[in-house]
Amino acid sequence: MLDLRERAYSLGLYGLVEYFDDVKSEEWPKWLIEVEEKARDRRSLERRTRDAKLGAFKPIVDFDWSWPKKIDRGQIKELLLQNYVEEGINIILVGPNGVGKTMLAKNIAYQCLLSGHRVQFMTAAKMLNTLASEDSASSLERRLRALSRPGVLFLDEVGYLSYGNRHADLLFEVVSRRYELRRPIIVTTNKPFAGWGEVFPNATSVVTLVDRLIHRSEVVQIDGKSFRLREAQERKELKQKKRAQK
Repeated sequence: MLDLRERAYSLGLYGLVEYFDDVKSEEWPKWLIEVEEKARDRRSLERRTRDAKLGAFKPIVDFDWSWPKKIDRGQIKELLLQNYVEEGINIILVGPNGVGKTMLAKNIAYQCLLSGHRVQFMTAAKMLNTLASEDSASSLERRLRALSRPGVLFLDEVGYLSYGNRHADLLFEVVSRRYELRRPIIVTTNKPFAGWGEVFPNATSVVTLVDRLIHRSEVVQIDGKSFRLREAQERKELKQKKRAQK
């Protein structure tokens, strides 16, 4: 009964709390509290999913584990349990283009949403260009604070473009702030860490940036041929087969 009273209070059902002793022997207070909790959980998930901007993605059950030459399936399954969020562990998925890094990362991020965490997804290019476009110190600070708030920040496609020193410094600032707060970052990249100097040429902060990113991290190495190239080849072969049948 005490647990039900506390749950009613946390839901803001103050009238029920005030007269709880009068109705605690009835069955409906428990039903009402459970219905309200489920409804609020659903609305919270819908709101956080909308704000996360993950977009459409294939579910993990559709991933072809036999295609990559190198992937640790057990490691991915462990990451889907979201223990890394409470521990402040970054997740870095490294591999060539088209091997499913973003799909896997989005599934991991979605499990975080299901567990009640806030997630924010964006490409590295969009984040860095948005930060670099701020024309005042105060507006830049607001942006940086906003990027520090989500429980999980998901940066897609680090390494696909090259950036100048200012962009490197801005990424370093984002990584450092979240490092201090122990709030994880999910990163997908087609560059090994030794090649990040090519992404941020001449930037002095790259070594420290990578050091802070991988200090508390789980690195997922994937190798293989592109899923997209395979699917394109399969579509081509199917069309050729249909033409031959005609």
